[in-house]
Amino acid sequence: MATDARPARLSSAEFDALYRRLARRAAEGDGDGARTPARVLAATREVRTGRTVTMAAPVQTAPGPDDPEPARHRMSQWPGRSGESGSGLHFAMDRFAMNVHGDADSHIDALCHVIYDGTLHGGVPADTVTEGGATALAIEAAHDGIVGRGVLLDIPRLRGVPWLEPGEHVTADDLGATERAQDVRVTEGDLLFVRVGHRLRRAELGAWHVAQARAGLHPSAMEFLAERRVAVLGGDGNNDTAPSCTDGVDFPVHVLAIHAMGLYLLDYLQFEDLARLCEEEGRWAFLCVVAPLRLPEATGSPVNPIAVL
Repeated sequence: MATDARPARLSSAEFDALYRRLARRAAEGDGDGARTPARVLAATREVRTGRTVTMAAPVQTAPGPDDPEPARHRMSQWPGRSGESGSGLHFAMDRFAMNVHGDADSHIDALCHVIYDGTLHGGVPADTVTEGGATALAIEAAHDGIVGRGVLLDIPRLRGVPWLEPGEHVTADDLGATERAQDVRVTEGDLLFVRVGHRLRRAELGAWHVAQARAGLHPSAMEFLAERRVAVLGGDGNNDTAPSCTDGVDFPVHVLAIHAMGLYLLDYLQFEDLARLCEEEGRWAFLCVVAPLRLPEATGSPVNPIAVL
């Protein structure tokens, strides 16, 4: 069974000790995550039916309580535009402007995204991020894509509910119990995706102030990821619970995943389509392809991860 949805708070000292343990384990690893040819080749064995499904949500263009400055989509050229003739060749053209690290759109965080105690991941000086962008650890480092074995752990399915309520936590025990319930095991180099039902709740009940209240992982759950040596963490929410259960740190999972462990973090994905497909096929592992845009010196990118079953 799942553990208590509201586990204990972490003091600053407890969080610091957890941070040091996870950073030490990450430093002891081989550092290449899922991005080795052997692991990618092994992941292709998860492809059995050839069905593909997105894990991204549509880009939001309407403002809401979780997205007061949504992406702006503007047409720059279209049929019938003033002064254009209907004959001959014409092009429809448009442009987007968006905040990468919002609370509604699917995106990937680069390793330069989190600044903690004056440094980036691996002790890289924080001043490598300037007004012009990030000169170290930018998302361009993932320009060849992140490909590997993906695993979806569906926590609401384990608990027998459609979604976790804002403020509820996913613990390491939840992750282990979900593995057993789904007959799957997270292994080294995997891309781990944890469903809390954020997208389904938003679709059925409407948007809310997620900065004040949202479901996510308890910081201690990161021990599970370190033990299994996963390469990527993705969630259908922010991955961090709000309000934070850690004294003095508002986004402890971001600090632990990105800064301590060097994991790429994917926020605000959607797993409803994938979960249905996994249920149909009776398996929860798949080939996964994550392809960030090539944005020089950027701290992240919009993203559309694809699962191939």
